[in-house]
Formats: sequence, structure tokens, C-alpha cells
Amino acid sequence: MTVDKFIKRPKTTTKINQGRYEKYNLKENPFPSSPFVNRDSTDVKSNGKIYEPSIRKTEYDLICQNFLQVPQINDNHLRLGYILDTSYIGRGNGKSTFLLNLQREINLDYCLSISRGENRCFALTLIPEPGGKTKTFDNFINLLVNEIFRLNLIDDSLASLRLEAILKLDSGFNLEGFEDEDDIRKKMTSEDWFKLSKIDYREVDSQIRKNEFLQDLPQDFPLGSDSLFHEISITSQEDFRRYYNALTVKDRPDFVFNHLVNLFLAAGFNGAYIFVDDFERIPDFQSERQKRDFAVQARHFLFDGLSTNARVGFYVMIFVLHAGVPRLIQDAWLQSGLEQRAPITSKVGVPSNIIRFEKITDAHIYSLIQKYLSEYRIGDKKEDNSYFPFNQEALAKMGKLSEFNASRILKMAHELLENAIRDNKPEIDLMYLDSILKKGGLSDIEQKPGSGIHKDATIDLQKEIGSE
Repeated sequence: MTVDKFIKRPKTTTKINQGRYEKYNLKENPFPSSPFVNRDSTDVKSNGKIYEPSIRKTEYDLICQNFLQVPQINDNHLRLGYILDTSYIGRGNGKSTFLLNLQREINLDYCLSISRGENRCFALTLIPEPGGKTKTFDNFINLLVNEIFRLNLIDDSLASLRLEAILKLDSGFNLEGFEDEDDIRKKMTSEDWFKLSKIDYREVDSQIRKNEFLQDLPQDFPLGSDSLFHEISITSQEDFRRYYNALTVKDRPDFVFNHLVNLFLAAGFNGAYIFVDDFERIPDFQSERQKRDFAVQARHFLFDGLSTNARVGFYVMIFVLHAGVPRLIQDAWLQSGLEQRAPITSKVGVPSNIIRFEKITDAHIYSLIQKYLSEYRIGDKKEDNSYFPFNQEALAKMGKLSEFNASRILKMAHELLENAIRDNKPEIDLMYLDSILKKGGLSDIEQKPGSGIHKDATIDLQKEIGSE
């Protein structure tokens, strides 16, 4: 009886069935069920990492030409620009995914490759909080600083300053002793590492303080062993966070547009690209006076004030606008004088600071679907570059049904694939798509809560301007 327990088998044999998506040569459904970008998600379907750059090549080339490749030392370089969506169908045209991938590319080597060595700049994306929490310029500044902290840009700057100082003190220092970027940040703020490496941090600190950009910083600025805002002798980004939190609201702009810019300049940066996604969340909740005040402060700190930033144009801000947003802020821009510095409209042509974000085309839809499918093909992705199980006619109709909105197309693809599996269909063709539509088998595309401008009747602003 004891032996039987180990050697006897059941009367029926387990059958390993084919994977749910295997008939389509897929590991799983490649398309997001709720196709809105969440940059903090670990799911590549949702965090923007599945990206086909050819779809936005025109917009990418214009940003490179008008912003990224223009030397920051050029006094006439653009300081405020706009990515303007030309579609009135709402969200989901791919702007957030575009920004995330552009930011990642810039930050790979801080724009040195893109600018052909002209600029060493970092990039970050701000997303104003919903419900009007970012309607004041002071809260906008808080959003900017928190994103700087989130991306460890101060620790990177401190690491640059310390490595440069170490090399000046010891030209034979071995730079190969670091595992990765995190290891560099960690060791550049570690007393133990400096001791083990037999490097006197006091000499390093003294060398850093000779930097021309650090001469006029406040006495209590957290950049040395005598600061009151750290617990160990080597300053880290956390000391800057505590320092900033201790500042009054009145003093914070000075920290951001003067002192922090000087730190970044000292660390070898000559600029930064600040993309503001969902910008309409700011003016949507502002009164006309608040819109004007916001524009006045933007002009002061970006162009005309006495801050280091206004003098050198370090922060280059690019606001991402839905199609109706310009008319929400146009009066404030005119009254504040910001329109003369960074025009948001034009009667003739498109100003170089405006990047028009156009609707996608049939060809773009094919590339988009193919990209998602290729990420989840079984085996060698290169073996199957088709749209299978979709055919081209079905994809073309999906584009029209979705009004060429990328998010709607992706959600439709997700639902059609699930339906095809349920119905055991070998292919998603035009006939099958029509049958699903007839049965009402596709849900409406949900829209994120956002600007009420999406409900407005379609108005062509360019035609309106031309007719005035």
C-alpha cells in the first residue's frame, strides 16, 4: 500500500491545452484594457515603453531642430514652447507616451547625443494635479522641485561636482570602479567610501567651492560640511529636500530660479527641458486674474527678471496643450506680455516655438498595432511582422471608428482580440469586426477626467485667426 502511493497513476491523463493566445502566436493580449499612460506602472503596456518612434517622427524632428539642438548659450534660444494637439476628440492622441520616451532619450546621456555635444541638459515631465491644486505659480514651483527630487537630479549634480573635484586633485583616479549610476550616487555621498578610497572629503569640498557658479550662494545653502541641514559631513539630496521644505513660500522661487540653477551650472549642465503635460489642468481652475498672474510670473522667471534663470534661459519650458487650450489663456498671455515673448497663436504660419501634434493616419495605425503585437510574439519576434490576427481592412475601419485616436484604437484592439478568442475566430477581418459592432460588443472608450474643452463644439483656431 505504501509503494502504491508513489507509483500508481490516475485513470485519466492531464492534457496540456494550448495557451489562450497561442493560436495567434501571442503570449498574452498585447493591448491595454485601459490605454492611458501611467509612468510609474511596471506594466509595459501602460508605462509608455511600447513605443513606435516613426509615428511621431515629424514632431520629434521639430523639437530637436527648434529646441534640443539649439545651443543653450545662444541668447535667442527658445525658452517657452508648446506642443499643440490639433485634434478635438479629447485625450489619447499619444502625447504622454511621446513625452515619456523623449524624456528617457534625453536623460540617457543628458542630451549630449541628440544635441551633438552642444547641450548637456536633463529633462523632466510635470503633471499638474487634478482639481486645481496646481493653479498657483507657487504650487507649480513645488511640482517642479518634487520632480527634480524624484529623478535624483541633485544627487547627480553632486556626483558630477565631486568626481570632477577628485580628478582635479588626482588625475590618475580610476573611474572604472563603479558598477552603475546608482553606485556612483551612493559612493559620492558615503563617508565610508571616501575613507576606504583614502580621499579627504574636506579637500574635495574645498575644490568644489572654487567653482565660479557657487560663489554667491547663501551661507546656509546645503553644499558643504558646515551646513545645518544634514546629519553627516557629506551633503546629499535629502539635505536639499529638508532645506527647501524649511524655506518660506516667498523664498522658494529664489531657490529654484537662482540657487538651484547655479548648482546645475556648476555641475556642468547648461539647461533643462521642462515638459508640462496636461497643462489645461492649470487654467481650467483659474479665474481670469489668476491666469494673468500666472502668466506674469512665468514671464518674470523665464524672461525678464533678475534671476540666474532669466539671465541665461536655463529652464526651457514646453507646455502640452489640447486643441482648445490656447483660447483659454490667450487674453492672459496678451495682457501679461508673454505673448510677445512666446506666441501661442499666429496669423501667418506656425511659430518655431509651437510643435503641432497631428492626428495619426492609417499607416500609423498599422505601425502602432504591429509594434504592440511584436512585443508579445512567441519565439523570435522578427519571424512575424504582420498584423495577424488583424487584417488591414479591419485596422483601417478601427481607425475611422476611433476618429484616429491612439488610445481608442488600442482599447478596441484589446476587446476585439478577447472576442475573437471567445468566438474561436482564426482572424479579425472586416466581416468579423462588423458582426461585433452589430451586436454592440465593443464598449465606449472611457475618457480621463480633464478639461471641459473636450465637450465644446469644434472650432478651427487657425481659421478664426486668419479671418480676423
